[in-house]
Amino acid sequence: MRLLSSRRRHPAAKALLLVAALFVIGAVYAAVAPTQQSAAEPNTSQQVTKGKELFSVNCSSCHGLNGEGTSQGPSLVGVGAAAVNFQVSTGRMPLAQPGAQAPVKPREFDDEEVAALAAYVATLGPGPAIPNASQYSTDGLTDEEIARGGELFRTNCSACHNFTGRGGALPGGKHAPSLFGVSNLHIYEAMLTGPQQMPVFSDQVLPSQQKRQIIAYLEAIHQEPNHGGLDLGGLGPVSEGIVGWAIGIGCLIGFAIWITARGARAR
Repeated sequence: MRLLSSRRRHPAAKALLLVAALFVIGAVYAAVAPTQQSAAEPNTSQQVTKGKELFSVNCSSCHGLNGEGTSQGPSLVGVGAAAVNFQVSTGRMPLAQPGAQAPVKPREFDDEEVAALAAYVATLGPGPAIPNASQYSTDGLTDEEIARGGELFRTNCSACHNFTGRGGALPGGKHAPSLFGVSNLHIYEAMLTGPQQMPVFSDQVLPSQQKRQIIAYLEAIHQEPNHGGLDLGGLGPVSEGIVGWAIGIGCLIGFAIWITARGARAR
């Protein structure tokens, strides 16, 4: 009996083993994790700090000190870095003066400042991140995929942007801008974030691959050479037919009036 009792474990042995195991795990984590974080966190925090300073000086008067929005500008909570990159990189923001629509103009911030603003706004709430190059690159797409992009564009975009992306008028003094000369990144960001009156085509609505196909279609039609003649703005067969009909009928009416007048003088 004495031998058996001497081999019995102390009631606190399991608890001590558990504490020892947790201590070892914590020591290993402390030795590894800080080195990984210290390499990334300082740069990120510095960028966010710089973005907050730029935001306070240039954006807070309309969007609020914390991006909560005011009567002069909407809330930026949850819009994401992609929306900031699109608006600021294209010069639409900061807005010079209130109007029906923010126009494209020379931008006021360089790439580093735009990235800082985007990083700060991204901390206000979860939203679309700036897409990477692989998401909007058109490399490797087949002719069939580009043709599919044309179908998607005509279905979802041509009502406002025209069949060839030349833009068009909208109600209330607004307009859909031309897509000629717009970078692939900005076209992707516009679809992703839905700036101003444009609907949002999230990746759940329009997957990334389909966005690439639309961009490839626009690239293809914008690179087509002009083989001569008037393209009439590329407005499509209906509008081009109306122009042809109006000019043709107008010429016939004018010719009829000329013949009638000449016959009357001859009498």
